[in-house]
Amino acid sequence: MLDTNTPSVQIRDLDLQFGDVKVLQQLNLDIYKGEFLVLLGSSGCGKSTLLNCIAGLLDITDGQIFIGGENVTWAQPSDRGIGMVFQSYALYPQMTVEGNLSFGLKNAKMPKAEIAKRVARAAEVLQIEPLLKRKPGALSGGQRQRVAIGRALVRDVDVFLFDEPLSNLDAKLRADLRVELKRLHQQLQNTMIYVTHDQVEAMTLADRIAIMKGGKIMQLGSPDEIYNRPQNLYVADFIGSPSMNFLRGTLDGTTFTAGDLRLPMEGYEFAHQGASGDTTVGIRPEHVITGELAAKAPVTASVLVDLVEPMGSDTMVYANLADVQMRIRMDGNATVKAGDTLEIGIDPSRASMFDTASEQRI
Repeated sequence: MLDTNTPSVQIRDLDLQFGDVKVLQQLNLDIYKGEFLVLLGSSGCGKSTLLNCIAGLLDITDGQIFIGGENVTWAQPSDRGIGMVFQSYALYPQMTVEGNLSFGLKNAKMPKAEIAKRVARAAEVLQIEPLLKRKPGALSGGQRQRVAIGRALVRDVDVFLFDEPLSNLDAKLRADLRVELKRLHQQLQNTMIYVTHDQVEAMTLADRIAIMKGGKIMQLGSPDEIYNRPQNLYVADFIGSPSMNFLRGTLDGTTFTAGDLRLPMEGYEFAHQGASGDTTVGIRPEHVITGELAAKAPVTASVLVDLVEPMGSDTMVYANLADVQMRIRMDGNATVKAGDTLEIGIDPSRASMFDTASEQRI
């Protein structure tokens, strides 16, 4: 169970430089006992680098790292009380699954009875008991990744680190193992820190998400907070598939104007009162109202459909509003086609507003 009173991993003023290049900058982060925290961001944002610093695989330039209340800033990886699962399976091909699971424990001179107990427990939790006598070459990708997770699991540690463990799998296996990882966390209640560039993984797995860019954390919050109250334009644009629609205009009091479009923002939850001037309003495609309910929305408009993408459960519609191409998510049974006029509705209270210059939430 998540214990927000007990930090499991603490990062204080962490800096990492390679020569003159600043990779991580003044990072501060508390990860709580039993929490599933996801480090999310595009390639090169510093998420895997931060994970490697926590693991002790990289020496930091400045700052401190605490695990379980103990300062491990300069401790060896083996002394940090962590288990790590990498993107590559890195299994020994000549060993059986059982041999791969027990190898590290044997090197640590653990008693045979304890090794057998831990291997049996990990195999049961990960449902790989029938595979123990097989070698990695006889396993599927999903089975190999389960074994790689099991190799960390047998260490019986409080903190698990995952570095994009599902990225080498096909879409169906990723979805299946994502469910297994969530179930595993619920069962073990260990602290888990998970790196990914896949926002679906982040949204479905995390208790909290830390979105990173340029070696900094842009926002830290629950999936709901990240999705519905992005703190800046970067987070708003990064989260969501397809991403948010953005309208640039001006805010005067509680009225936003972009071309001929006027949005009364009285029902909007302002993060900063009294803002005005150049403003960007973000509206998610699924928050654009269509069908019979459109006429009842606070703001209505007619748009000309430019393109339609059938996606099975959804239909993605592209249309122009206030000189911006809007993405509108409709039901998969929608019969709209290019060239149609579509009546849409907007509820400004569900929008997000950002100061255009600072890119911060208003």
